Amino acid sequence: MSRGRARGLSPAGYWLLGATLVLVLGGILMVYSASSVADYVQFGDSAYHLKKQALFALLGAAALLIASRWDFRARRSGNRVLSPQVIAWGIWGVSLLGLIVVQFMGVGKWGATRSINLGFGYVQPSEYAKLGCLLVTAVLMVQWRRRRMETKQFLWWLGGAVVPVVVLIMLQPDMGTTVSLLIGVVLVLWIGGIPARWLLSALGAALAAAVPLVLFAGYRMERVTSFLDPWADPSDSGYQIIQSLYAFGSGGTTGIGLGLSRQKFFYLPAAHTDFVFAVIGEELGLLGTIAVIIAFGVFAYAGMRIAFESRDLFGSLLAGGLTALIIGQALMNMAAVTGLMPITGIPLPFVSAGGSSLTLTLASVGLILAVSRYSGQARVRLVRPGNGRGSQSAGTVERWRNGGSHLSRVDGSRASSRRGA
Repeated sequence: MSRGRARGLSPAGYWLLGATLVLVLGGILMVYSASSVADYVQFGDSAYHLKKQALFALLGAAALLIASRWDFRARRSGNRVLSPQVIAWGIWGVSLLGLIVVQFMGVGKWGATRSINLGFGYVQPSEYAKLGCLLVTAVLMVQWRRRRMETKQFLWWLGGAVVPVVVLIMLQPDMGTTVSLLIGVVLVLWIGGIPARWLLSALGAALAAAVPLVLFAGYRMERVTSFLDPWADPSDSGYQIIQSLYAFGSGGTTGIGLGLSRQKFFYLPAAHTDFVFAVIGEELGLLGTIAVIIAFGVFAYAGMRIAFESRDLFGSLLAGGLTALIIGQALMNMAAVTGLMPITGIPLPFVSAGGSSLTLTLASVGLILAVSRYSGQARVRLVRPGNGRGSQSAGTVERWRNGGSHLSRVDGSRASSRRGA
């Protein structure tokens, strides 16, 4: 494949796109179902959030299309403007500036100041900061793996990129987004082959820092206690999770019917955002929730398949990291609304209402598809002895190359070969 031409999407790319389409369309439907009653009372328009979600889905689709055309191999042809380094640090820098602006001009909601009012809408810089940190981590990882950066220098640059973002997000405060961001960064490092002892040390340090952050912040400790026993305070700290569990219990196996949720009548807070999965469980039952889980499972398989098939190290890290980030966020949301972990305020990707989350997530899907288009499939051609006269080969076989610690080390260049005697 020539460097200047993209190939079509791989089968995994089409599976990824199909799962995304199902989740987005299903999300638009469920956002309307969950928000119509409250929207009619508050805005006099039962389709208020439906229109917004559909608009953001269109904007996200445009972002997906543009991102899927990004040839991140431009670094080889000398095109600095579209190189991963420029794009990664550009997104990181803009999102960091946005996080600083939030501290002075941010809009608060539910005890956290996360958004900036642009006049025509709200933007949440922390969503873009996750993508920026992940891209920067992938860029630094490639440089370290190519021995263009010493280990000490790599760790300093990594810390300099991630720590300020984490601090600013925690000041909002938004621990759920912080955890989601760190999960994405750690998974990029793991996929890239960072020694396990480094990751375990970092995990130990993170847990040591998290304990006092929970103990000395009353609302965080309240979330932990309500997670352990929500019925100890059913009208306050345990109210959200109890109402969510009522929704799942009412839905049973097949649900009470699309649009017939009773919990959305001002019982379940944030029914169209953080707790939309509970409305799915009530209206479509266990079968509906399983369908959502299967869609995310297909997405996870396709995204990681694209990452494993990539013959470009940066492409592998990009696809694997973004897939892990999206799936990790989905698991956190579904675990929180079913009472398997404390409530974090993390939306369900593709499904929950929210402009910044939906457009950014669809743009991330576009980046994964760009890996499918431009990275190709890494194959190694093996030659085995044939029956010819002393020649080495009558027949050949092909297999997927996977020479790295976790994903392919292939980076678009020919691997060194051993010469026989």
